[in-house]
Amino acid sequence: MEIDFKIRNLTRILTVWIWTTLCFLIAGSALAQDAGSIVGLWKTFDDDTNQPAALVQISEQNGLFIGKVTKILDPSGLPTCAKCTDYRKDKPVVGMEILSGLKKDGDNTYSGGRILDPDDGEVYRADIKLLDQGNKLDLRAYLGIPLIGRTQSWIREK
Repeated sequence: MEIDFKIRNLTRILTVWIWTTLCFLIAGSALAQDAGSIVGLWKTFDDDTNQPAALVQISEQNGLFIGKVTKILDPSGLPTCAKCTDYRKDKPVVGMEILSGLKKDGDNTYSGGRILDPDDGEVYRADIKLLDQGNKLDLRAYLGIPLIGRTQSWIREK
């Protein structure tokens, strides 16, 4: 009986250890995937002042990545897109999809997207490169060719 008791205890200990190890492996895998993806909440910065401008939530839908403004951080930021020329004209910027159509095309690179600048109403082509173990992204916005454009750095919100 004492041997049966020891075997049952050993079996329980091993079972708990296996489940704990499995949980840590799954959690670690999920964190590693997050670091290699642009999905998440990002802080944007004003081009002129370099002060925080907005928070943008990037998500994936059917293999394409989109971004929606969740909060305006700049007190002088416009609440609506007065200069937009499409369906977003005069709509609230918070909740607005400003980034669309991005596809992952390599390790930490995304291309083929479009981004709206709510300040001037212009829609630009967009490419993204994920940097710093997934904590920063460089977004290249341009008209025509990437050489003629500008790059913004966004920081992942934790």
